[in-house]
Amino acid sequence: MYSLRYTPRAERYFKKLKENGLIRAFNDALDAIESNPYAGKLKTGDLAGIYGWDVYYNAVNYELAYRILEVDGQYVVILLAGTRENFYQELKRYMSI
Repeated sequence: MYSLRYTPRAERYFKKLKENGLIRAFNDALDAIESNPYAGKLKTGDLAGIYGWDVYYNAVNYELAYRILEVDGQYVVILLAGTRENFYQELKRYMSI
């Protein structure tokens, strides 16, 4: 089993969530990623090496972006979470920092 780590930006996003159903949907996705992180979709091009996971709640598509690190242990680093709208542009901007 992998250990989850969060970037400060992802932590802030999860702390802002208020709706219990959405929190549950993200927790289910994080549990699935923790048990098998390679089940996510591997991105290509500018985002090579990053995995994505879709979370659907209340007819809205949310996204999770993460990396798998297997150095000194097995970690999954949650990079960013949010709605699908402009998600990948924001992720590219975040990765270029």
